[in-house]
Amino acid sequence: MRRETSHLVGWNFVALQQSRLYDVVMRLPMLIWSIFLGLVTLLGLQQYMRQADATLPGAVYILNVAMRVSVIAYLVVIAATVVVRVRPVRKAQGLEPRISALIGTFLLTAVVLFPRRDLSMIGGIVSALLTITGSAFAVVVLTQLRHSFSIMAEARQLVTAGVYRLVRHPLYLAEEIAAIGVVVQFFSPWTALILAVQIGFQLRRMRNEEVILAELFPEYPAYRERTARILPGIY
Repeated sequence: MRRETSHLVGWNFVALQQSRLYDVVMRLPMLIWSIFLGLVTLLGLQQYMRQADATLPGAVYILNVAMRVSVIAYLVVIAATVVVRVRPVRKAQGLEPRISALIGTFLLTAVVLFPRRDLSMIGGIVSALLTITGSAFAVVVLTQLRHSFSIMAEARQLVTAGVYRLVRHPLYLAEEIAAIGVVVQFFSPWTALILAVQIGFQLRRMRNEEVILAELFPEYPAYRERTARILPGIY
């Protein structure tokens, strides 16, 4: 009787995971997170424009505004992609892929809890350029990924066109470029450690995603062999 009850509960959970309601609910955390950060960034942009130092060079001011606008654009595209993505065909099993995905996605937000550094003009420019480059690149990747975007290790459609011809995980590369730009603004041994841990979980996420894609798409192993993971010719 206990075994039958356990089997029934397990079956019900599997059925729940495959339901449309479960899919809708699973979209909410990322949707809420991206909208919330977008609003916070928008408020920060408005505050910056009101309180910017009048002696600041025009080019630096424009760069700082562009940095914030690029982050907002990235978050808006993330929210839109979460809404329009198709339901997954296959998902990674077990707890570890889900933990890795959540930590890899949300850990870096802890950086903003640390004091912001007083950067030199060169440091500020480098930080802004990295953030703009990463965010803009991420927007491009998301428009090519379209309905296949996910936080968890899930398979929807195999995308090998566009920037995916050069690297298997361009979105992770774009996000880490932007992340480095943000960490520069809050740099300390602790924020550097947070970034290092986050990168470790991102690498784990890549591995988990590749396992699922290789299981579902027969052509994926050949694509994996001929395409770099995140840095063409290096890794």
